[in-house]
Amino acid sequence: MAAEGDVELELETEPNGSGSGGDGAGGRAAEKPRKHDSGAADLERVTDYAEEKEIQSSNLETAMSVIGDRRSREQKAKQEREKELAKVTIKKEDLELIMNEMEISRAAAERSLREHMGDVVEALITLTN
Repeated sequence: MAAEGDVELELETEPNGSGSGGDGAGGRAAEKPRKHDSGAADLERVTDYAEEKEIQSSNLETAMSVIGDRRSREQKAKQEREKELAKVTIKKEDLELIMNEMEISRAAAERSLREHMGDVVEALITLTN
């Protein structure tokens, strides 16, 4: 057991790895760099993983802001469309005709008429298709 300890001391003191028991010392010296390299590879994997997480979180923030901007633009466009539709004048008789003939609610008939700028024929054609 003491002889093995002496060999390990020789490995530490001899930088070339040559000396008594060169085959055994060379084998052990070759093992140490492999262990060191695998540790470095493991460290790189951990580092890469942490970097990917940071990139993903920044991408997530960017994506969320893009989605929020898109939603606000869509909401604004929808509000503008509703304002335009509210300006369209429709006849009460046309509204009742569509409600009775198509058997739909007042809101659906009014919406269809407004979308077709009060044209009852176009509204009926769209509702039948």
